[in-house]
Amino acid sequence: MDKNRETEQLKSCLPLVIRWYADCGRPLPWRQEPSPYHVWISEIMLQQTRIEAVIPYYRRFLREFPTVEALAGAEDERLMKLWEGLGYYSRARNLKKAALLLTARYGGELPQKAEELKKLPGIGDYTAGAIASIAYGQPEPAVDGNVLRVMTRLLADDGDITQTDTKKRITALLRQSYPGGKDAALLTEGLMELGETLCIPKGAPDCAQCPLREHCLAHLSGREEHFPVKTPPKARRTEERTVFLLCNKGRYAIRRRPERGLLAGLWEFPNCEGKLSAEEAAARAESQGLTVTGCTPCAAHTHVFTHVEWHMEACLLNCAGEGGDFLWKSPEEIARDYSLPTAFRFCLNLISGANKGGRA
Repeated sequence: MDKNRETEQLKSCLPLVIRWYADCGRPLPWRQEPSPYHVWISEIMLQQTRIEAVIPYYRRFLREFPTVEALAGAEDERLMKLWEGLGYYSRARNLKKAALLLTARYGGELPQKAEELKKLPGIGDYTAGAIASIAYGQPEPAVDGNVLRVMTRLLADDGDITQTDTKKRITALLRQSYPGGKDAALLTEGLMELGETLCIPKGAPDCAQCPLREHCLAHLSGREEHFPVKTPPKARRTEERTVFLLCNKGRYAIRRRPERGLLAGLWEFPNCEGKLSAEEAAARAESQGLTVTGCTPCAAHTHVFTHVEWHMEACLLNCAGEGGDFLWKSPEEIARDYSLPTAFRFCLNLISGANKGGRA
């Protein structure tokens, strides 16, 4: 299809999305009061995270940090604790960095234009387009994986959606026909909603309920599941790790991870690469100046990151005292006060159970 025909098709189809969303859009919390701040927080949380998982985090976050100024003044440890379990913790750090800039340079208000929004930490093309269109009614598309899927099916576009050129081309095509004002917000939300609820990535799309079914070239040719075209991701590498549950009288050793790299700045149970035997684990702990009185392998766990998969073996090591470069805390204190990545939550469950059962 040439560009002129694509443009004409969009002009006839986009109003259908707007009307459909106005009638069928889900009443999600951030849609009830789509202020720039609310849209920003929700869109950052929704990156790489399911809507159902985000809702309680979003509500808790706004109770604690209801304004840009409140976020700018957040204590880092508290911010990380509120984010605990959402993953991709750099998102939370960038929120605070951006809030500090907004407070210093913009009087605590988010800019209206996408180009200005993109100057803030953690805000790229998609998030800038979402804030500009939903909160400010700017004629600016927000193109993510959901929108790319809807658009490539609608146009039977065989461009690889993992390639930057495809995203840029579809964004430019949408921008030519994008409305302003209230319709900009409805269209942005509507395209996302279609991709999340009907034009889904896994399984057959629900074309019977789709407002674009009579215009969608993929549907009309019976090729819905041929689109989008997407290069398969590279296989994740795997790492074996041994986790040390160092225990002294019901208190366990934790340490902070380095400020750079995976899970930067968060707390963890001590661990190392490789699968160690009980004897090797005890020797490793004693090299830290600890006296180990017993070591028992107690659980295996697999945690999947985007590019790496950890195969983890936890060992419970009873120690005669506290030492090493660690903090020693009860399971209750760790759960309450320290931001522990999801990868290590199984360890917290283990030691909480051990303390209740009196085994550690």
